[in-house]
Amino acid sequence: MSQILEEVRETSAAPEAVTPRSGIARAWSVVRESVGGSQQDFTEGGISRAIVVLAIPMVLEMLMESLFGIVNVFWVAGLGEDATATVGLTESMLALVFGVALGLGMATTAMVARRIGEKDAAGAGAAAVQAIWLGTLVSVPIGVAGIFFAPQLLGLMGGSPEVIAAGTGYNQIIIGGNIVIMMLFLLNGIFRGAGDAALAMRALWLANVVNIVLDPFLIFGWGPFPELGVTGSAIATTIGRGTGVVFQLWILLSGRSRVRVGREQLRIDTGVMWRLARLSLGGVFQFLVATASWVALVRIVAIFGTAAVAGYTIALRIIVFAILPSWGMANAAATLVGQNLGAQKPERAERSVWLAGFANMLFLGTVAIVFIIFAEELIGIFTEEPAVVPYGVACLRYVSYGYVFYAYGMVMVQAFNGAGDTYTPTVINLICYWLFQIPLAYALSIYFGLGAHGVFLSITIAESLIAVVAVLMFRRGRWKQQQV
Repeated sequence: MSQILEEVRETSAAPEAVTPRSGIARAWSVVRESVGGSQQDFTEGGISRAIVVLAIPMVLEMLMESLFGIVNVFWVAGLGEDATATVGLTESMLALVFGVALGLGMATTAMVARRIGEKDAAGAGAAAVQAIWLGTLVSVPIGVAGIFFAPQLLGLMGGSPEVIAAGTGYNQIIIGGNIVIMMLFLLNGIFRGAGDAALAMRALWLANVVNIVLDPFLIFGWGPFPELGVTGSAIATTIGRGTGVVFQLWILLSGRSRVRVGREQLRIDTGVMWRLARLSLGGVFQFLVATASWVALVRIVAIFGTAAVAGYTIALRIIVFAILPSWGMANAAATLVGQNLGAQKPERAERSVWLAGFANMLFLGTVAIVFIIFAEELIGIFTEEPAVVPYGVACLRYVSYGYVFYAYGMVMVQAFNGAGDTYTPTVINLICYWLFQIPLAYALSIYFGLGAHGVFLSITIAESLIAVVAVLMFRRGRWKQQQV
């Protein structure tokens, strides 16, 4: 804590910080730098400024990624329930792709950040290229399965004959073109590890603009375009993401990033590729363990009726949206940990994590107060169903009680990942989610008669436990010796 307060004093010690106007000007300059692209060496200088410069574009990047699904559902909903079901079933299948992409992206970010911290731009380029090769090797067989077995895949997911007939083309294009999803995550992981968070953000902006423009034209046949229905949405999304990937590759190969890629880096290096694969396994399992846990909780909530599920779903949407800035700070901490470990500055890496956690605690603590006080008003924005509102309000308030703990837990987990230690958070997730949260949710809701409220309470307890365990493991310091 003393380190955190010292950093705060250092960053506010300049004389010009005493006037409101100069404070606003300084804040605006940081925002412009973060969005415009910073050339700061994140192994030097103020840590607070580094966190903000990295976090802002990372938050905007995640907002853009979530916008893909929102835009697609908005337009496809007008085509009827079969088209909407097609999107939902295909997105469920994509969970595997997202899991692999996130895991490989974590490993890539850690390795690139370490090389950048070592001032080894060529080594960072080698890691980047091997990640691209590995992502391609993984995505190609998935794409082949999507193209040739789309009807069977939709059937396995429970799709009706009508859904299979309407959605085969959509599924073929989305799953068959999963390489653009893989590359979008991987290349942005490269940029985040290098400290080029603004480049990752711009790639998602570009991809979303293309998708937003093309979606209605290809779905409804506006102007000279053919009316392709739900298949048009898949084409628009794939073209949008593909455009983002082309932009990313252009940035990477043209030398506009901190990562340098030359001809000598383009060859396949099985040693680097194997290290990336090994690191990524932990990230993949982190995602799958957490996802499976949330699915199990929904199943338990469903015991208590549709209204409970609806309230739970609405509350979670509000919660996920509110914590996006927190993920930005957590990802910023991961980049700072990787780069500073590479620069042989483990103390600065540790200090970055504590400061990011403290800032995250202040933010989420404020959000928690708002959610607890105005829970009914917030849930009321989405529904006025008298049976649904009480469940949504209860879930929002229960989860908010643990926000201060979550703040540190999110940052600590990403700090491990940034150090290349994907094993520790995987074990923490496995124990706290599968061996603790799910049994606790069932016991509280069924045996202790708390109903759906027992599930909500189990989320608060389990997430808080994750934070406590992660902090204790972080303080042991073994992550500082992690080799990447």
